[in-house]
Amino acid sequence: MLDLPPLARFGDRLATGLLDVTSDPAALESEGFWAVSADFEGRLTCARFAEVRTEPVPAPAPGAWRGPAVGDWTSSLDRAAYTTAVGRIRAHIAAGEVYQANLCRVLSAPVHPGADVDALTALLARGNPAPYAGTIRLPGHGVEIATASPELFLRRDGRTVESGPIKGTGRTEADLLEKDYAENVMIVDLVRNDLGRVCATGTVTVPDLCAVEKHPGLVHLVSAVRGELRAGTGWPELLDAAFPPGSVTGAPKPSALRIIDALETAPRGPYCGGVGWVDADRGTGELAVGIRTFWIDRGADGAAGRLRFGTGAGITWGSDPDGEWRETELKTSRLLTVASGAYEATGTGEALAT
Repeated sequence: MLDLPPLARFGDRLATGLLDVTSDPAALESEGFWAVSADFEGRLTCARFAEVRTEPVPAPAPGAWRGPAVGDWTSSLDRAAYTTAVGRIRAHIAAGEVYQANLCRVLSAPVHPGADVDALTALLARGNPAPYAGTIRLPGHGVEIATASPELFLRRDGRTVESGPIKGTGRTEADLLEKDYAENVMIVDLVRNDLGRVCATGTVTVPDLCAVEKHPGLVHLVSAVRGELRAGTGWPELLDAAFPPGSVTGAPKPSALRIIDALETAPRGPYCGGVGWVDADRGTGELAVGIRTFWIDRGADGAAGRLRFGTGAGITWGSDPDGEWRETELKTSRLLTVASGAYEATGTGEALAT
């Protein structure tokens, strides 16, 4: 087993001193500070830590992270398989079974036995800073995640809950198509319905619709959906209503999930799940959608393993198969370079692939 102490890191918040681990979401309504990881397939890991302090992500240490070369990655779906699957989703749409489905593929590459996701976090913080960046390192429980997620899944402050679905991606705002805006509105409606299952009648609103956000190397369309939880509901009911995130499934969600299960050839794992923190004492929490996310799968001996990373795109009737493949490539190119250790900050604050 890799001898690294458990920790969780979210922005400048560092949690250490592991107390206990559970898969019961009711624990998030108890007490203490919890790191939360929910796989797309439903595995939930909640880890409570004794100490939480403010500590910036450290600067990358030379040699601390030995990542795979960019050319070492393999994909669960190659270009031909992915574009064929896009065509099959369009056939499902034509048959009236679904309006949109998110089609993903999982990339993997060998990783050094001593690989530490917290060392990768240091690289990501500088090469691809993200508003919902986070790390959960629990080697003894099979959870080693470093995310540079730009997307809010669920934020809670007392009874107020909010989600920030992303749909629509381009290199620049000029690249965003009518299809992107339509897709965003479609998913906003799905998220409204999800939150409406646990929020008081009339409290679910959309404060922002299709706002353009700039992120390293690309832009996204982002909306906000907000509501007030009904009395007697908490994290267990909220997760049950909203999971998996609508932006990475499709609409209607049950139909999209059936299509995803039929077309994708590898489990998504932490990718497209939820990762973040809950402060049960203060009644607050913030979970990101697990996109732009790396995780380590260890071998049977707990040492050697593979680094994994997911990428995908929302497929609608207006989707072009080759265009959707290019979107998945756009979402990977910068991050795989960062994870290779071949991405360096310049003196001007920009970044340069070497």
